[in-house]
Amino acid sequence: MKYAFWPGCVSKGACPELYDSMILTSAKLGIELDEMFDGNCTGAGVISEHEPELADHLNARNFAIAQKKGLDLVNICSTCQGVQSLVQEKLDRDEEYRAKINEALAEEGLEYKPGLKIKNFMWVLVEDYGLDKLKEQVEIPLKGLRCGPFYGCYILRPSRILGMEEHPERDNYLEQIIEAVGAESIDYEGSNKCCGFPILTNNRKNSLTQAGTHIASAKDQGADCLVTPCPLCHLNLDAQQPSAAQVIERELNVPIIHLPQLIG
Repeated sequence: MKYAFWPGCVSKGACPELYDSMILTSAKLGIELDEMFDGNCTGAGVISEHEPELADHLNARNFAIAQKKGLDLVNICSTCQGVQSLVQEKLDRDEEYRAKINEALAEEGLEYKPGLKIKNFMWVLVEDYGLDKLKEQVEIPLKGLRCGPFYGCYILRPSRILGMEEHPERDNYLEQIIEAVGAESIDYEGSNKCCGFPILTNNRKNSLTQAGTHIASAKDQGADCLVTPCPLCHLNLDAQQPSAAQVIERELNVPIIHLPQLIG
């Protein structure tokens, strides 16, 4: 089982523990990663607000690099997945626009062709690796650990673009993975809502209120920690948690865990 691996920007910057845990966990599971060292940022939905064609070009370039390796693409960032899925749908749907993007890619000897499979690591674990096989790899079951799943926005919406018609249980994969490693999945309000990160710089109070409210909701339901496939959600829920606690005026102290950390 081998993939072209796009780690994203955050795992190489603010969250190096995500990158390290992905490398170690994948090796343990026997998943081979061919890292795309010459890849580029997806734009995280920010570039597309101002220069949509540039954002599409950047993502098409990553797609073409993966295709040049002859591999499907795996990422460890929900935001990357959301952006990549949106761009891929646009390119696959509009042949004329795809040709325009490919004209620019040709300067690097690259070309994107429809058919590339792009998957978040969470999807790979369930759909490709398989939960039964994952259970077999568990050496120390996480019995007694109560985990709150936190999906965030980009890996769930828009549902059609993110493959929910073909895989209707993708909005329940985190719960399934948590239980596969022996932990207990906690149901709470906010698991599939925005963490607040996109508005952190222009509406800090509302951003922190969102983050704090979700953490508090999970804590009230007995969660020992939150697990997320999104490093940007992790940043807002973890690094900003002390500030969020001040804003909502209550103690939180809930660990936030990257998905590969839970597995490994």
